[in-house]
Amino acid sequence: MKEKNTFHVNGYLGLTILVLVLFADAYLFYLGVVQESVWKIVLSVVVTLVALLFISSLTIVSPNQAKAILFFGQYLGTIKSNGLFITTPLTQKINLSLKVRNFNSATLKVNDLDGNPIEISAVVVFRVVDTAKALFDVDYYQEFVEIQSETAIRHIASQYPYDTFNDDDLTLRGNTNEVSEKLAQELQERLQVAGVEVIETRLNHLAYATEIASAMLQRQQARAILSARQTIVEGAVTMTQMALQQIQANQDIAFTDDRKVQLINNLLVSIITDKGTQPIINTGDVQNDRRSNE
Repeated sequence: MKEKNTFHVNGYLGLTILVLVLFADAYLFYLGVVQESVWKIVLSVVVTLVALLFISSLTIVSPNQAKAILFFGQYLGTIKSNGLFITTPLTQKINLSLKVRNFNSATLKVNDLDGNPIEISAVVVFRVVDTAKALFDVDYYQEFVEIQSETAIRHIASQYPYDTFNDDDLTLRGNTNEVSEKLAQELQERLQVAGVEVIETRLNHLAYATEIASAMLQRQQARAILSARQTIVEGAVTMTQMALQQIQANQDIAFTDDRKVQLINNLLVSIITDKGTQPIINTGDVQNDRRSNE
């Protein structure tokens, strides 16, 4: 099925013409009675019936509404213009809303790419753009949208991990905009058959499942600590190398291997430790000082 326009004329203009026709028909009927003309009487009756049929086909289309016109089961077309119209007589008029709608999916339990059970839900914003497909190609298009939305959410959630500490990875928690765009694209493909346009999708709930939430929180904390320590160590090594290079370049000092190792150890400890360091002043070997004095 494909949406198409159907016959309809402005209701005010058509009603005015029909009223004038009825007045003329009444005069024709009067002449037929006066002149005892059977054909005039029959013609006036036929014209009256036709005019009344067209008057009965008056229909009102509200803003953001459409009416599909069926003539004895045959789809004639759709009226999307707003106002009062006269259309084909003896037709069934099915009202359909074109307004933007929100659908909030239920909270679904899905396994992410790493196999971890998560809870996820999304908001889907959509509207009907093809009335013929929405009415005749699917059965109850609103239920079709709900079921296909949950199916698309499950499929998208299983393609990405919940979270990683690699900045290059696409994750559900860290890249919600990209994931929402992927969800909108897949959902649009699924709902094309129903004549529905997906305006926007947005994740509104994302969390680990209850049974693993505590364990995954500990895992996240451990991975965060390891990542932070790795950054600190890399920075400490770089700073130590820079300190040694500057000391050796600006001062005429030649470090022995033991002294260099000791200096590196002291610098790394002072940089990496999360507590304040206390300097220790080396006053030399006391026994050597006494021997030299004697």
